[in-house]
Amino acid sequence: MNKIDIRHVEVVQYISPLREGGSLPAIVKADDDFLYVLKFRGAGQGKKALIAEFIGGEIARTIGLHVPELVFMNLDDSFSKTEPDEEIQDLLKFSVGLNLGLHYLSSAITFDPLASDIDSMTASKILLMDSIISNIDRTAKNTNLLVWNKEVWVIDNGASFYFHHNWQTWENHLTRTFPLIKDHVLLEFAKNLKEAAIIITDKLTDQKIQEIISLIPEDWLENESDPFSPDEIRAAYITYLQAKLSMIDKLVKEAEDAR
Repeated sequence: MNKIDIRHVEVVQYISPLREGGSLPAIVKADDDFLYVLKFRGAGQGKKALIAEFIGGEIARTIGLHVPELVFMNLDDSFSKTEPDEEIQDLLKFSVGLNLGLHYLSSAITFDPLASDIDSMTASKILLMDSIISNIDRTAKNTNLLVWNKEVWVIDNGASFYFHHNWQTWENHLTRTFPLIKDHVLLEFAKNLKEAAIIITDKLTDQKIQEIISLIPEDWLENESDPFSPDEIRAAYITYLQAKLSMIDKLVKEAEDAR
């Protein structure tokens, strides 16, 4: 099984904000001369959104979905000093340090369930993955999917793992299914759920889960308001994912019933 290799790059140019995103991500250029969509640690949901984005993206890649390359992006304090827009200036100021970037897919278009094509297996994998990671934000209103080179690409997993916004009650989520799957944009297309479940459980081994979680930057896991240490938080993510995979048959049935 291929080892995950996440590159580190430096932001060298802030190009433009993406104002359709609630957290005000931006297109930036890095020192490798590529463009990225930068997700900021200083945005509304903070570092936890970056963690969710990272785990969700690497899980999607592991199970064979198309995901833009994820990189760790270092942002220095020079950008906020030259930014005239006060809102963006504050965002840049609070985001100095390690952020998350997604390789920018130039000329990609937003997936439209009424006009875009998607095969049943891809739809089934995405839908089941979103059940596993409790992604509340892949609806017809906001698909968080792109079409690029005639293929569907998974982006924006930052609303996943919402239990981590309250660590006091996280264990209550271990045995829950995901009723919100009824609102998933791909529900009607996902007709290979049982086959997708086999692929997911085969690819997403305990070893692979531990590898993904081990790559979360340490300082993303450090929050004064959290009652747990970084190691305890890593263990919680692993336990959560293992619990969801152990009940994947229930998640399949829930989605089939919803459809």
